Amino acid sequence: SLVWAATPGMLFQKDRENSPDPLNLSWVFGYNSNLAVHSLMDGKDRVLLYVSSHTAVIYDVLGNRQYHLQGHTNVISCLCLSEDKRWVATADGGPDALIIVWDSYSGVPVRTIFGSHPEDGVCAIAISRDARYLVTISAGTVQRVCVWRWTVPTEKPVCSTELRPEFGHQDYVIFNPQNPHEFVSNSKTQVIFYLWVKGRTSCRSEHMASLLSPQTFKCVVGRFSQSVFLSNNSKALTATSAGKIVVWDAVDPRIPPEEQEAKPRGMTAIKVVSMQKESLTVLMVLESCVVTGDVKGQVRFYTEELLLLSFYSPSKVGPIRSLSFSKILRDPPASESDSSNSVFLTLNRNFILSTSDATVFHVATDSTVFEKVMEEAKRAVSAIACHPQQTLVAVGSHCGLLKVWDYRETKYLTSRIFTEAGIQCLSYDPKGYFLAAGFTDGSVYILDAISLQSSCKEFQFSQGPVTHISFSHNSEYLATADEKYSVIVYKRALQNGCWCWEHLAGLESHYKPIRNILFGIHSDSNKPRLLSLGEDRQLVEYDLSSSIKDHLVVTHQDRVEQSAVPLCLAWYPQLSPEPFILTANNCYKMKLLNATTKMCRKTLLGPIYGSPLEKIQILPRTSLADPQQYYLVYVTKDKVGLQMLPVDGNPHRSSAFICHPDGVSDLAISYNGHYVFTAGGNDCAVMKWKVNLNALDAASFLGGEDLIPFYNLLDGGREGDFFRELEHYFYYAQLCCQGIDTMETREVSTYIPLEEIPSVMRSIGFYPSEEEIEEMINEVKFSESVDAGEQVAKINLGDFIKLYINHRPALGLSMKSLQRAFQVLGYDNEKGDKVIDRGDLLSLLQCRGEQMTEEELAQCLTTLLGRRRAREGSELDTYHPSGAAALIEEEIPAEITAEIFAADILGLRIAA
Repeated sequence: SLVWAATPGMLFQKDRENSPDPLNLSWVFGYNSNLAVHSLMDGKDRVLLYVSSHTAVIYDVLGNRQYHLQGHTNVISCLCLSEDKRWVATADGGPDALIIVWDSYSGVPVRTIFGSHPEDGVCAIAISRDARYLVTISAGTVQRVCVWRWTVPTEKPVCSTELRPEFGHQDYVIFNPQNPHEFVSNSKTQVIFYLWVKGRTSCRSEHMASLLSPQTFKCVVGRFSQSVFLSNNSKALTATSAGKIVVWDAVDPRIPPEEQEAKPRGMTAIKVVSMQKESLTVLMVLESCVVTGDVKGQVRFYTEELLLLSFYSPSKVGPIRSLSFSKILRDPPASESDSSNSVFLTLNRNFILSTSDATVFHVATDSTVFEKVMEEAKRAVSAIACHPQQTLVAVGSHCGLLKVWDYRETKYLTSRIFTEAGIQCLSYDPKGYFLAAGFTDGSVYILDAISLQSSCKEFQFSQGPVTHISFSHNSEYLATADEKYSVIVYKRALQNGCWCWEHLAGLESHYKPIRNILFGIHSDSNKPRLLSLGEDRQLVEYDLSSSIKDHLVVTHQDRVEQSAVPLCLAWYPQLSPEPFILTANNCYKMKLLNATTKMCRKTLLGPIYGSPLEKIQILPRTSLADPQQYYLVYVTKDKVGLQMLPVDGNPHRSSAFICHPDGVSDLAISYNGHYVFTAGGNDCAVMKWKVNLNALDAASFLGGEDLIPFYNLLDGGREGDFFRELEHYFYYAQLCCQGIDTMETREVSTYIPLEEIPSVMRSIGFYPSEEEIEEMINEVKFSESVDAGEQVAKINLGDFIKLYINHRPALGLSMKSLQRAFQVLGYDNEKGDKVIDRGDLLSLLQCRGEQMTEEELAQCLTTLLGRRRAREGSELDTYHPSGAAALIEEEIPAEITAEIFAADILGLRIAA
C-alpha cells in the first residue's frame, strides 16, 4: 500500500496538480502560533510540520514546497508527533470534532476517529512512545479524558474518565515514555496523574489531582505550563510561570514507607526548584536531559538532577512556544561513557524553535546561529490585495505587519511594520503604482507599490476603523468606507509640479454598516462612477465630477431590498446589451439590477453552502475561446467558491470549499485569474487556491441540462406529487382565465397569463409580498424587451418552475424568522412568553409595511379562520368589517404567540 511502501522524503514527489476540484489549495501563508512547530527532517532535507487553520502543513524549507494534510472541517486545535516522527495526530476544536492520524511519509490519513468529543472538540492530545495509543482531553467546561488505541478500527475509546471542574481547564497532556498506561495533564493551577488498566472485559482509570499553594513550600510557585515524566525513574516535573520546576515522585521522603500510596495517588510534590526568574513556557525531556524554554527566548539544558549543562540566550527571540529536535546526530567521542554519550547526543541535536509571536528559528548546535525560517503575522490577517500586472500579493494584519510575496515563486519580497495601528484593508491602484492601506485607527496610507514607502503623508479623516478601500479605474480617485458609516473620497492632484493625493470630501451616507464600495465607468464617458452598499438596504451613487472640497454629491439613493439585507455587489459582465449590477443578500438570493435605473431585473437563487455570500468578484478571463463565458468568485462565512455565469439558479454551476472555519476576512484574485487568495482573520493565515475551470464545467455538465437541475430542486422531483400538483394548478389557472362555467371550446396551451402567477405561487405554498409579486411579473414581462423590443404577457410551465425556484425562500418557511419578529414587536406576558396584543397586531397589519385596508384585513382573516360565510340563520356578514370584528374577537385570543399565529391563524405547518 501507499503507507507501508512509503519512505522519508517521498511526500513531495507526488503530483498534486491534476486534481478534480475547481479550487485546489496550492500554498498557505502564515500559521497558528498558539500550537507547536515540529521538525520532521533535518540536514539535507529540512522539513517542518505546523498548523494553519484547519490544515496541517508539511513544509520543505530548502525546497520551498508544501504538502497539505486536509480533512478537518473545524480549526485544528492540537497536534502531536510520534517519537519516530512518522505518525502525526491532529484534532479539531469544533462540533463533530475529528481525530485524524496521518502517515507523514506518504501524507495518507491512516485513521479517522469520529465523534470523539462531539460537543466541544479536543483541546489537548498526545501519542505514546510506542505510537499505539492516543490520549485526548475535551475542551468543554466538564472535560473528558479518553485513551484510544488508534491502530484498532473502533470508534470507542479504550478508556475514559470525566474530570471535575474544580481541577481547572486541563490544556496539556503527555504520556510516560516508559509506560503507555501512565500520563499526566495540567491546567494553570493543578496537575493530574493518570493510570489506566485494561482488564479482560473492561477498562478502568484512576487519576489524582494536585493543587499547590504558596504555603506548600513557602514560596510562590506560579502557574503551571507543561509537565513531563523523567526517562529513567518514577519522577515527573512541571514548569511554572515563576521560573520554577515542581518535582513530583511516587515516593515522598516526608511520609513513612508503609503509608505510601501507589501510583497515581502516590504522586506527590516533593520539592520546588527555582531555575531562573523568567517564566518557563516549554519543558521537555530528551534522552537523559531536561530542556526548558522561557519567555525571553532562552533555551537551557539540564541533567535529570536539574544541574545546568548548557544554554542558548539569543537576542530578539520572543517567548518560546515549542522546541523540536532533529534525529540526525554527530558521532560522539569513542572514549565517552554511556551517560556522557547521552548528554552529547542531546546537546548536539539541531532543533526548531517557535515563538508565540509567530517566528520560527532553526538552530544548528555546531554554530549556535539562530536562523530565521519563518516570520508571520501574530494577530488577525484581515487584508489581502493582488497586484494588477505582476504576480505579487500584499498581506496586512492587525499587528501592523505588511508583507509582499511573489505568489508564483512563493517567495517573500519585502515588508513594513506599522506600529501605530493594525491594517484593516488593502488595495492596489489599477496601474500598479500605489498600494493603499486602511488602518484600525481610521488612518489611510498611500504607499509605493514596490518599496512600501509612503507616497504622501497619511490621512486621518475617518472617525473609525477603515473597512473598505478602492481606486477608480483611472487611478484618479481613492475611496474609503469606515465603521462610522462614512464614505470618504481622496483625489490625485497636481501641486507645485508634482502629483500628490489630497482629501476631497466625505459623507455619512448610511445608517448601518457599509458592506461594499465599488468604482465603475459611466457608459457615455470614461469618467468614474462610485457606489456604496449598506446593510440599511441603500445603494448610494455619488457624483464625483460635481463634488467639491468637503462636499460629496449624491446622485441616486435606491432601496434594493425589502426585507433581506444586501451583503455584497459587483459589476456584472456585459453578457447582454443591458448593463447590470450583481448583488447578493443574506437570504441566499442574487439580484441583477439595471446599472442605470437600479431597477431589479432578475432574482436568482445563489449558492447555498451553510451561510450567505459575503464577498464576490468577477474572475479575470484566462481564455478568449468563449467570449461569453465568465465566472464569479465568492466567499461565504467559512468557504470559497466558484460560480459559472450567467447566474440562473442551477446549483450544479457552483462549488465551494472550506477555507477558514473561523471566518473569511478578505478575498483577492490574481490579475490573470489563475489563483484565488483568501484571508482568515483570527487564524492568521492566507490561502492560495489554484483555479481549475474545467472541473466546474464538467460538474455542470454532469448535473444535467435545461430543466433537469430545477426538477431535482422540487420536492419529489419530476415524478413527485408536488410536480403533479403544480401541473394541476397551472392548468386550473388556464380554466379560470377562460371562465369556469363557459360552454365554449377550451384552448389548452402550455402558458398562463402573468396575472395568474401570484395565485399559482400561493397555491403551492409560496407567499410573496406585493413587492415580490411586482418584481416577478416585471422580470418575465421585460425579459425580452431589450433583445426583441417587446413585452412578454404569458409564461410556460418550465419558466414558471425556474421563477418559483429562484424566488421562493431558499431554506423554506422558518419559525425562527417569525419568532424574531415577535421578539421585536411583542412583549413578555405573565407566563414569560413573547406575545403581541390582538389589537396591536391588527393595527400593525394596517399601518406598517405593505399596509392592508380594513376590508382586505377582514376578508383575509375570515377566510383564514374558515368562516367565509355567516352561520345559518345569522345576519352576521363576515365580509363586512363590523361583522368580521365579532368573529375575530371570538376566534383570535387577546394575546398571540408566534406559534398561535402560525398554526391557528395562518394554518401553516412550519418546522421549528
